[in-house]
Amino acid sequence: MKRVLLIEDNRDIANMLFDYFECLGLTLDYADNGELGLKLASENTFDIILLDLMLPRMDGLTVCNRLREQGNNTPILMLTALDSREDMLKGFNHGADDYLTKPFDLDILEARMNALIRRYRGTVAVTDLKFADIIINQKERIATRQGKNLLLNPTTYKILEMLCKKAPEIVTREEISYQLWQENEPNNDVLRSHIYQLRTQIDKPFNSSILVTVPKIGFRLERQYNE
Repeated sequence: MKRVLLIEDNRDIANMLFDYFECLGLTLDYADNGELGLKLASENTFDIILLDLMLPRMDGLTVCNRLREQGNNTPILMLTALDSREDMLKGFNHGADDYLTKPFDLDILEARMNALIRRYRGTVAVTDLKFADIIINQKERIATRQGKNLLLNPTTYKILEMLCKKAPEIVTREEISYQLWQENEPNNDVLRSHIYQLRTQIDKPFNSSILVTVPKIGFRLERQYNE
């Protein structure tokens, strides 16, 4: 049974989601403010967190950021009435995995949730993935470069995993988008933001870059022989 944490101060939306998720057989925990939401998310295990941005006591961006700082990699789907490009990118930059604007279609919400949960659970592997100085422990879902842990959310982890499996070959934008969102692909800014977040982890802290953009096609990992 899937366990969902809803952090949302709008009681009408919360009641609607309670009724909908009850019909789906999901277990729903609820917080009506950011502080309580952070406490519940930190002390319990959930399959996914639905997080509003505009919350009393602590805003959703702060909640998301603190969870990622704690090493909590539970998928976070942001629900918000803020629909500008800047608001969306800000959410991803704070560690969110997906973004849905209000009012939203319940079937689309369910599809996005299921895609995130499937990606998070994944398939337990018995071997590590390795390319150059990157090592991915697929069982623990931990990635390192030069022995340093990479702080990845479930989405950037999945992208790195795809790149590592095909390295040094190219993974196209279309391949990445389909694996992440199936038929509910968002606009290009979303993928661009996730790639930026991945690059800040696997390239910027190190002396050489390994993530290469292939213009108009996709991305690949490239071994640096001059290290």
